Amino acid sequence: MAGNPSIKKYDKTLLLRLLKEMLLVRRFEEKAGQMYGLRKIGGFCHLYIGEEAVAIGSIAALNLETDYVVGAYRDHGYALACGIPPDSVMAELYGKASGCSGGKGGSMHLYDAKRHMFGGNGIVGGQIPVATGVGLKIKYRKEPGVVLCYFGDGAIHEGAFHESLNLAKIWNLPVIYICENNQYGMGTDFRRVSAVDDFSLMGTSYGIEGKQLNGMDVLAVYGEFEKTVAQLKKKPEPRFYEIKTYRYRGHSMSDPAKYRTREELEQYKGQDPIIILKTMMEKESMLKDDDYKKMDDEIKKICQDAADFAERSPEPEKEALYQNVFT
Repeated sequence: MAGNPSIKKYDKTLLLRLLKEMLLVRRFEEKAGQMYGLRKIGGFCHLYIGEEAVAIGSIAALNLETDYVVGAYRDHGYALACGIPPDSVMAELYGKASGCSGGKGGSMHLYDAKRHMFGGNGIVGGQIPVATGVGLKIKYRKEPGVVLCYFGDGAIHEGAFHESLNLAKIWNLPVIYICENNQYGMGTDFRRVSAVDDFSLMGTSYGIEGKQLNGMDVLAVYGEFEKTVAQLKKKPEPRFYEIKTYRYRGHSMSDPAKYRTREELEQYKGQDPIIILKTMMEKESMLKDDDYKKMDDEIKKICQDAADFAERSPEPEKEALYQNVFT
């Protein structure tokens, strides 16, 4: 994995932004989990707790006026990183009309065309051809953008992954394919179902440069993507990353995660991406504990306000059933 970049390279404003955005995702997901337990949220709900550094570190390197994000069903973190307001995301989880997908998408299908967040996707690997198509659109229209495409380790053996990488290389599309390896495809350790342990090698079959990153370190992610996004805007071509991370909760809210040991979970909690950045900033006198607590309190209020907003919001009208669908 890539080593720790020096924190001294980065502006304090950027570091505070990364910390605040990771903390927002964490507290939002905790509130979403609480509301799911109270049956305010229905359907599937996949929390991003533990993986925050991946979405925040990579999307921070984008210009969402020209760049795009396409994600999997564990998509709350991508949505918040793209700037979709917490109110709008929470209302979507509640299935309310004020949600970013009009209450039709729910947890797995957050979407905001204006912010270039082209959705989570409930089908394993289904988003990979979509992102490839967006990359083709950028190349065809000679636009200066790139696409970030996120998928889990469980999707990497889908045919859509291999077909998309092959086409992306043939056409030299500006798509960065990101395997977010949180160690488990639902309840199965990825090593039990894969002939190779190092997924970063899998781009090689298609002539695509691959690399493995430490997804528990937001600066390692940001530093790499800042460089790669700039390169692809000068010379479009696909790239592939395996970002090693870990989810602290089950695969979904219905998963008790009994397939892993308490010791393993505690080991990864010792690599909490939020605590890592907070500690680094404190050591460099860039952050005081009181300032962090104030930030945390403000974010907790934002998340509570989002839940209150979702509670007050109206249900979609019956006529909405027939909007944005083919008949």
